[in-house]
Amino acid sequence: MSARIVIAAAVAAGMWCALPVVAAEPVTIAREEGKQPFKQPQVACASDGSIHVAYGAGDAVFYSHSNNGGQSFAPATEAFRCPNLSLGMRRGPRIALVGVTPVITAIGGPQGKGRDGDLQAWRLSSESGSWSGPVNVNDTLASAREGLHGMAAGPDGSVWCTWLDLRSGKTEIYVARSTDAGATWGANQLVYHSPSGSVCECCHPSIAVDVAGKVSILFRNSVGGNRDMYVTTSADGKPFTPAKKLGTGTWKLDACPMDGGMLSVDGKERLYTVWRRDKSLFLTSGGPKETSVGFGEQPWLAATAAGPVAVWTSRREGDLWMLRPRAKEPTKIASDARDPVVIAVPGKDQAVVCWEGRTGGQRALLASVVDIK
Repeated sequence: MSARIVIAAAVAAGMWCALPVVAAEPVTIAREEGKQPFKQPQVACASDGSIHVAYGAGDAVFYSHSNNGGQSFAPATEAFRCPNLSLGMRRGPRIALVGVTPVITAIGGPQGKGRDGDLQAWRLSSESGSWSGPVNVNDTLASAREGLHGMAAGPDGSVWCTWLDLRSGKTEIYVARSTDAGATWGANQLVYHSPSGSVCECCHPSIAVDVAGKVSILFRNSVGGNRDMYVTTSADGKPFTPAKKLGTGTWKLDACPMDGGMLSVDGKERLYTVWRRDKSLFLTSGGPKETSVGFGEQPWLAATAAGPVAVWTSRREGDLWMLRPRAKEPTKIASDARDPVVIAVPGKDQAVVCWEGRTGGQRALLASVVDIK
């Protein structure tokens, strides 16, 4: 796994002329076992370079980590069980780090199938090596039943969650904060209510916290039949600014695309976003101007010192593409991929990409460390 390979790729019909990218050969985190495949990996990277991964299978949430820069991952362990775990289509667990302490959130409920669902948190004790929880994040029971949420850690050790909330009968954006590594959570705060009644009902929201503690939330709205992306921010978690639409175009759509985009902030407090509008993907870098980055869906984003790193797939399950900082064209890094995520490695010109893929004819969760300069 220490060997590096150069993958050159191009998209048919001359749509893109792909550039070379240096990536570690993909590492298998977990292979398919039985009738419940591992799904929806999420990744976090600590300041010591350790890489932490959470994912789901059935009603179980699993955890693994790498202490050697992603060359290999420890055998995965079942962290906890969450009855009727929301999983798939960007539903699933989320992971954040308070120092080197992993906090994992997931949504589930006794009935499942959209009839109930609570956003719950667990954390790993460094002393006992066991997971404690669950602790409810949403303070109105069953209000997180859509199963879609985002989580991020702040520089002061706080942890933030945002989710699609249904306590009013309409889909709204809510947020909550923990100041003790997920052990307890503060009062829930309504962030946004759409003038049309509901925000987009099945697109995951995402959240990021910059080095100054400013919180930003990205979500897909639904206003007058338009399914566009909006951002709202807060210097201290309350109140949030009026949500602003991203980009110059609009997407008229009488349905939910189940594609929520992603946002990230760098060490200079610059906010980056990536999202889908129809068949195209767009990126913003610290301002309102949108830049077309390609065609596809399910994009994800990481902010690095060199700039944003974006990944996506050509279709729901298809080629995995990456756009590095300052690159003019994306590069293919894998095939048969679903729901990729990416995170920057602190202090290095590298990013870690995780995705649902295939190896040896089996479904698997894969990870690759990519040089981004």
